[in-house]
Parts: sequence; C-alpha cells; structure tokens
Amino acid sequence: MPIEIPAVDGIAEALVARPSTGTGPFPGVILYMDAFGLRPRIQEMAQRIADWGYVVLAPNVFYREGKVAELAPAADMTTQEGREAAGKAAFPRVGRLTPDKALPDIDAWVAALANLDGVAAGPIGTTGYCMGARLAVRTATAHPEVVAGCGGFHGGGLATDAPDSPHAKLADSRARFVFGHADHDHSMGPDAVARLGEALAAAGLEASNEIYAGAPHGYTMADTSAFHPEATERHFRELRALLDGTLKG
Repeated sequence: MPIEIPAVDGIAEALVARPSTGTGPFPGVILYMDAFGLRPRIQEMAQRIADWGYVVLAPNVFYREGKVAELAPAADMTTQEGREAAGKAAFPRVGRLTPDKALPDIDAWVAALANLDGVAAGPIGTTGYCMGARLAVRTATAHPEVVAGCGGFHGGGLATDAPDSPHAKLADSRARFVFGHADHDHSMGPDAVARLGEALAAAGLEASNEIYAGAPHGYTMADTSAFHPEATERHFRELRALLDGTLKG
C-alpha cells in the first residue's frame, strides 16, 4: 500500500506491507531500499517480511530527487549491461544523500512507522540493502531507544575512514545486528568487514558479521543480474531470526 510521509524537504512516498493473516498490533520494521529505488522487488521483500508478523515501512529515501515513478530504472536490470546503465543513473543520488540529510529523514521514518495503524508500541527493527544498509545502521545508532534489531545486507561503506562513517556511532546503539556481506565487494572489502566487526565488539553489541561466500553485491535483488538465490534465502533466514528474537522475544 503506498502512503505519503511529510519529510524534512518535502513529501516522501513510501510502501507499507502488512501481514496477510492475523490480527495486530504487530511490531514495526523499516526497510531501506537499494540505490535502484522503490519498485516491485522491494514490495515483494517487504511483503515477505510482513508475513512473518510485522508491519513494514519502505520509504523513498530519494524523495528529493523525484517521485518513485520518475526514478524507476528504465533498463532491464537482469542483464549486466542493463544493471550497469541503471547504476549510472542511480548512484549519483546515493552520493547526494549525505548524513546531514539522511539523519533528519530517519527521524521522520521512525515517527511515521510509529503512527501507522496496527503498529505495536515498543521496539522496532530495521533492515537495509546496499546503500540502505548504511541507513539501517544510522537508524539504530540515532534511535537506540526503539531500534532493537538491525540487519544490513550487501551493504557498502559501512566502515570507512570518514569521521561520519556509520560504524563510528555503534557505541550509541543497543540493537542486535546481523550483517551479510557480499563476497569480493569493492564497496565493503575484508578490511572494512574486519573494522566493522571490531567496532561491534568494542561496543559490546551482539552481532553476526559474515561474508556470504560466492554472493555478489546486490545478491538479494531478484530483478537484477546480481541475484543469488541461495544467499538471498540465507539472508531471509537470518533476518527473520533477528527480528523474531528482538521484537517478539
């Protein structure tokens, strides 16, 4: 179901997925899209998570750049050439979504989730994909009072040398984390994975921080040439265990 959220710099479209069966209220989850935006694949993933017993909100974090329909990939991303062409259009938007813009937006997403019908009062979860993994971590560190579980899958730039790197604020969080990194990922190489693991340990956080062998960057996205079915199913298993353990325990 599409909705609109008043955000810092305008109105943001968002998708909401609810459980197909059962009566609420249900715990809330924020799902952060990848660079290719809100589209049927993101809706599919949100609905699968919702059917575990959650209300899932997936905001258009690129609302400053345009409407969902305007930003939709024009190429067939199931081919390598099409995915690269879509990336050339999408990736500049990622760079423009700087932390000073993302953090106030995150406040709006958290508030919007809490105000949705059927969302239970209490802890929430968040999960993110590619650049969305950074937003998921920033949500957990900016809102430690509500975020109990945080997942990040084939994320990039989670642990860099920049002072505003997402991992730098992990000590502010109280969430449990699950990371499923892509293999041979230039945006999140082994040194960065190790740096992230060290920061999680130093913060005393319960976490899984693993590289999925053979899984390329973007492995969960079934509408792209990067899709890796086995890694995708592993991610869903680990994400469900995280959410059930932190939000329904």
